[in-house]
Amino acid sequence: MKPPAKSSPPSAAAAPRHGILIVDDHPFMRAGLAQLIERQADLRVCGEAGNPTEAFTALAKTTPALVLTDLTMPGRSGLEFIRDLQAARAELAVLVLSMHDELVFAERALRAGARGYIMKEAGGENLLAAIRQVLRGERYVSPRVADRILDNVSSRRPRGSNSPIEKLTDREFEVFQHIGLGLSTKEIAGQLNLSSKTVDVHRGHIKEKLALKDVTALVRHAMRWVETRPVE
Repeated sequence: MKPPAKSSPPSAAAAPRHGILIVDDHPFMRAGLAQLIERQADLRVCGEAGNPTEAFTALAKTTPALVLTDLTMPGRSGLEFIRDLQAARAELAVLVLSMHDELVFAERALRAGARGYIMKEAGGENLLAAIRQVLRGERYVSPRVADRILDNVSSRRPRGSNSPIEKLTDREFEVFQHIGLGLSTKEIAGQLNLSSKTVDVHRGHIKEKLALKDVTALVRHAMRWVETRPVE
């Protein structure tokens, strides 16, 4: 009698692939990311969305292992979107992929609930490494952000922390950004789901923290700040 044939181990191709939901308002960016991810044996794109509303519609139809999201999108603040994701799906990993300066935005994104932050200029290989690191249950930031966080923990003065913008809370920071985009109090209230009175209170706190004498100075300062940041 012939011995039973040994079963061969499952191939890598048969291994489950981690689903990624891509959230970015630029179709070409989504297409490029999807192409990169779909070439990987362990990753797949399970959905795409151009804004937070579309993202939650997609989440009702699929269960990704990770949401790869931009920060600047129409309809909702990126930080607010991350908080919403955490409130709805606390177990869901979120990795931010953004053009915005990581020294300004990374810590805020992590506080909101993201498990990693990588800039778009980092390139495809680094992005894939970040995705896999977050999927392993770890956090991902660049070495310079990691140094910055360690400086904060050790009470050393963080490098590059001279900007008074860092004094703002996350909500004040969001209001400040919207002011810099030329939005009125009513428009900001609608974007952030706040009352106009609450937005005015935040404006007052921002003026005080940035030592600006009036609303005109605040608007000018905010617009100059936004103009110096990359536009996504």
